[in-house]
Amino acid sequence: MSPATAAAASALPARWRARYRLTPWWAKVIVIWALSRVVTTTLILILASVQGDNPWTGAHPTYLQFANMWDGLWYNIVAVSGYPSVLPVTDTGHIAENAWAFMPAYPMLVRLLMLITGLGWAPLSVFVSLAFSLATALLFYKLMLRVLPASTALFSVVLFSVAPLSPLLQFGYAESMYLFLLTLALMLLLDRRYALLFPVIAVMAVTRPSGLAFALALGLHVIYRFVTRRRDPFPMRERMLAASVALFSAVMGFAWLLAAWAVTGSMSSYTDTELAWRSAYIGYQELVPFTAWFQSGGWWLGQPFGSIVVIALILAFTIFMFSPPVRRLGVDLRFWVASYALYLLAVFFPQSSTFRLLMPMFPLLGAIAIPRNLAYRIALVVLGIAGQWGWLLIAWGVDGADWTPP
Repeated sequence: MSPATAAAASALPARWRARYRLTPWWAKVIVIWALSRVVTTTLILILASVQGDNPWTGAHPTYLQFANMWDGLWYNIVAVSGYPSVLPVTDTGHIAENAWAFMPAYPMLVRLLMLITGLGWAPLSVFVSLAFSLATALLFYKLMLRVLPASTALFSVVLFSVAPLSPLLQFGYAESMYLFLLTLALMLLLDRRYALLFPVIAVMAVTRPSGLAFALALGLHVIYRFVTRRRDPFPMRERMLAASVALFSAVMGFAWLLAAWAVTGSMSSYTDTELAWRSAYIGYQELVPFTAWFQSGGWWLGQPFGSIVVIALILAFTIFMFSPPVRRLGVDLRFWVASYALYLLAVFFPQSSTFRLLMPMFPLLGAIAIPRNLAYRIALVVLGIAGQWGWLLIAWGVDGADWTPP
């Protein structure tokens, strides 16, 4: 404990310190989550109060209306109408933006609750996201506890709860549900409960694109365990089971592409749909792996400076992944973060949605939470809350012809 932290702790009455030590871990996490939601909701309501007319709502929308803008409408469409069997086409003959870009697990769960309760999309979509965000916070603490001390694990939950993108945890988006499934999958991986990964991966892969990245992480896990089998036994049964779940995850990585092909009759329907979203930046182009970041660098910054920046980001990220705080997270969490980063580098076109796409790398918050200096930790919380306001202003609130989608 740093001197500042120790001094702050000793300044509290002894009965408060004793009561804190006796408080169950789950109660501490719930309090952190609840307080963070109060702060985030306040920021959202302030922005909604000054929001003007936009394509999704009228001026000064209610919270539920404001929480279901942008892709929330697409998820609503999926829940109510499903997916088109005929892909929409632009005036130039290219595939237009359509519902196939949005996977079914989250909207179908909300749809099920709509049928059971008779309530509409808006309240239930927010309820589901909030419920999964709380469940994720609880699981995230247990995940971090496997690699970090209890106090650091708890502060990791604080950082997760106040992170700049945390407003999405209470919007009509699939992120909360996906992060819950991902946290559960990572816990099962660390505990080597491979058989239980099959159903989790099956649902996770049709909540947000993740099957291929998780398959790579599992493959690296298998290789690592095989190489280190002398000091960490890797019985044949576990080898076969771990390899099987890695293969299953890879298959699930293509499942949604195959589903779109089966319904629409076009083998490239899913990738064509995804490419429609980047056409506003670089026009309609083929999907060529590992080129999109350099294309984006050129669009934003020009060449060759754009490519130089991309290469610098890759090198900086690689160095960061081998830094002592990140290494404290253990090999399996680092395998996941590296695999997901490689997946984004292969297929994603960076723009304003980049920050949202980085959310699955949230185990890195554990490394950021390690320093115990009180001033450092307070600064991180303040920066997180300020980042929420900045992200809401830039990516969520709509100001005229907005070109910065969340």
